[in-house]
Amino acid sequence: MLYLIGLGLSDETDITVKGLSVVKSASRVYLEAYTSILLVDKTILEKYYGREVILADREMVESSSDEILAGVQEVDVAFLVVGDPFGATTHTDLVLRARELGIKISSIPNASIMSAIGAAGLQLYNFGQTVSMVFFTDNWKPASFHDRIRENRTIGLHTLVLLDIKVKEQSPENMMRGRNIFEPPRYMTVGQCARQMLEIEEMKTAEGEGKGGVYTEESLAIGAARVGGKTEKFVSGTLKELCDADEALGDPLHSLVLLGRRTHELESDYVREFAVDKENWDRIWKRYYDGEQ
Repeated sequence: MLYLIGLGLSDETDITVKGLSVVKSASRVYLEAYTSILLVDKTILEKYYGREVILADREMVESSSDEILAGVQEVDVAFLVVGDPFGATTHTDLVLRARELGIKISSIPNASIMSAIGAAGLQLYNFGQTVSMVFFTDNWKPASFHDRIRENRTIGLHTLVLLDIKVKEQSPENMMRGRNIFEPPRYMTVGQCARQMLEIEEMKTAEGEGKGGVYTEESLAIGAARVGGKTEKFVSGTLKELCDADEALGDPLHSLVLLGRRTHELESDYVREFAVDKENWDRIWKRYYDGEQ
C-alpha cells in the first residue's frame, strides 16, 4: 500500500494517531520537501517517529517516482506531505502513476493552510479561488493570479494567496552547465507579495481596456505567518501597509489574504485586532462597508 499522510502545519506532533501508526510500521518513509516545509527539522521527525525519513525533492517525486513506488505491491510505503496530502497537484500525479502500476492507495488527511487560515477571523465559505504568487525576475513577471483575483472580487469573495518557496533550486547558469550546485532556500514574504501585487495592478492599469482596477494600495488584506504553529502571527491593513509588515510577521512561512467586498462586519471586527493602524482600518472599512470602494 502507498500511504499519503498529511503532517499538518507546525511540528512533529501534528501528525494524526492513524498517520503515526502507519509511519512506525511502513517499510520506507518519504518526506515531500519542496511544496512546503514544517517548522521543525527532519531530524526531529525521525526522533519522534523512531524511523529514518527519506527526503523526496521535486526531481524524485516528479521524475523518479519509480524509486518511491518500487516494491509497493508487497510492502507499505509512507509518503509524508506537509499540510494535507492533496494540497498540491503533484501528489495527485503520484497517485495516478501508482494506479497504473496496480498499487493500492490510502490517504490520511490533516490540517492545511486552506482550512487553518480561518484563524485569521474570516469565514471559510467566503473564500474564492486560491492563487499562488511566485518570485518575479527582471524578465519574468507572471500575472495570471490577477485574473483569478478579479473573478473572486467580482462576486465579493476573499482571496488566499500562497507564497513561493525555493528549495533545492539551481540558477539558470548552473542548470545550463550541468553543475549540481543549488541556491540557498528562499521563502517569499508578505511584503514581497504585496509589492508584486501592486506592481502588476499598476501594469494592468497602464495597459487600459479595463484590465486594471482589481485592487488598490488601500485594499484591505491580512498577512499571516507560521499558521498553525506556536508562533502564529497575523497582521492586517492595506496592501500598502503590508508592504512593510515583514518585521512584524517574522520568520516564514507567510501567506496573504485579500479581503472581498462582501466582508461581514463580524469578520472586520475580528481582523481589526491585528491592524497595523486601527484608525486607518476603520476608515477604509467604512468605505468597503458603504460600498464606496
